Amino acid sequence: MNDDVRNILLGVIAAGLSAAVGWLARTYLWRRKLRRKQAFFGLPGNSECVLVVNREAGGDGAVHRFDVFALLELAALIKDCGAHAQIITGDTAQQGIGERTEFCVGGPASNRRMTAHLQSLLPGIQVNTDMEPGPDRGALQIGSERYRLENGKVAYVLIARLTTGPEARPVFLFCGQQAITNQAASRYLARNHEKLARKYGDKSFCLLLKVVNSAAYGPDVVELVADVTRAAQTPAPASPKSHRADR
Repeated sequence: MNDDVRNILLGVIAAGLSAAVGWLARTYLWRRKLRRKQAFFGLPGNSECVLVVNREAGGDGAVHRFDVFALLELAALIKDCGAHAQIITGDTAQQGIGERTEFCVGGPASNRRMTAHLQSLLPGIQVNTDMEPGPDRGALQIGSERYRLENGKVAYVLIARLTTGPEARPVFLFCGQQAITNQAASRYLARNHEKLARKYGDKSFCLLLKVVNSAAYGPDVVELVADVTRAAQTPAPASPKSHRADR
């Protein structure tokens, strides 16, 4: 074997080793990223979860199209984790908390399951469910702060990851003042779950988001107002002093 042939063989071997090392490194990083995503959502491979959907308030029992879009956003996350989802309505859901990962979409006016979660897991939050028109219709009361809906201009939505114990699967809540805000919250989670996982790990959190000018921008312009975890988990006093929060 002359020097030229030997150099060619050594080059081929080196290139093969470099490609193998690169493939192994990419595979390791991909698997680590997947494990972190599965841990955050409580969705190991081939696990089961539930999507609890609401009914359109004041409608004929159909699901609002924006809530359908929210479910599609969540379904993509579930598929990426290698898990399987069952879709049920809020008035038929009767499972306990922590048995399976749960994604609950819709406010208490149209989702009975959301009402139960707010009462038991986030007692510091009150939602005005009056059907009569008025400035406080749909308003969110969090501690001493009140967040009113300005139709088409400003709307608020709560997004929460809640657990009841170290071995319990998480419950994700998307509680918005309008259906389009539920879609905005699910999209926010899809885009920011890695950042949220780094910040909160497996701990509970509750964030308040503001959807700006949905009449023009749809669910895409979203601002984080505040981390309201502490206030949301603290039971509200009997007669809270509230005021409007213009943010």
